[in-house]
Amino acid sequence: MDGVVHAVHFLKGVLMVQRKKLQQPIGGQLDKKSTKHLACKLWNQRQLWLMLLPGLLFYLIYRYGPMFGLVISFKDYSPFLGVFESKWVGLEHFERFFSTPKFWELFRNTLTLGCLSLCISFPMTILFALILNEIRQKKAKKVFQTISYLPNFLSIVIVCSIFIDLFSVTHGTINKLIIQFGGAPIDFRAKPEWYYFIYITSELWAGLGSGAIIYLAALSGVDHTLYEAADLDGCSRIKKVWHVTLPSIMPTIITMFLLRVGNIIRIGADKTLLLYAPTTYEVADIFSSYVYRVGMGDHDYSFAAAVGMFESVLAALILVAANKGSKKLTGESLW
Repeated sequence: MDGVVHAVHFLKGVLMVQRKKLQQPIGGQLDKKSTKHLACKLWNQRQLWLMLLPGLLFYLIYRYGPMFGLVISFKDYSPFLGVFESKWVGLEHFERFFSTPKFWELFRNTLTLGCLSLCISFPMTILFALILNEIRQKKAKKVFQTISYLPNFLSIVIVCSIFIDLFSVTHGTINKLIIQFGGAPIDFRAKPEWYYFIYITSELWAGLGSGAIIYLAALSGVDHTLYEAADLDGCSRIKKVWHVTLPSIMPTIITMFLLRVGNIIRIGADKTLLLYAPTTYEVADIFSSYVYRVGMGDHDYSFAAAVGMFESVLAALILVAANKGSKKLTGESLW
């Protein structure tokens, strides 16, 4: 979803620039001479279009192409009959999903985990970028930024393995410290009340540095004359951050917030499958993990496709609502 939004913005920007150069309104008609001129401009920028081509092909092949498979959510799909020969059942799988108690459990767990991730990880990433930006020694700043970015090079399997070992009841570092201070070891992975803590902590450790890069890039473009004016007014460093830095990068913050809101429901199944256990299903099982378990484990492909389709439609509705709300409140939006 993020890549599609960025691609649309890029294409929209290119067209606006070309039409502006031709002194044509956005909704106006181009005559033959102007069309020829536009074609020449696009040909002169063919290197840029070639750079964009791999991204477009990726989304066409791996994002929009597989959407044809959503038709099996309205059929009683059988691999032996194929998509076209399978029996059409309409909304039967959706009705079956909505009528089970599992629906509300998955909805609650997915929304809770997505909101916690948004409310904790998102502001922490901004705060970390602001702290790095306030470091005056360039070498120290680069060292901290590099260290924070290193976990991004680790696969999600390695990250989850590190935290599983860290919280292990037998040889985990956390339990060794608890025993050292006279406490009893805790089986963190088996207790539902600790699942969200492990999930969010691992997400912060792995994504804090990489998430701060965008905000550091935005901070580098802040006009330094604003800080000089704030110094003349006697503002402290905290006041300069509040009254100068944050308002200057607010468009970037809003854009990233909307992208995160769009993914509040679409939480990846990979990390959940690696971290949860049967004893934590009641709080850890989400839409994507349930789709994987039903589709690959029970081979109920049509039902899994219906659940996945519902998840995607719900995420799209949330994104559209958040975008409209942001446009009304702040004037900033994705489109």
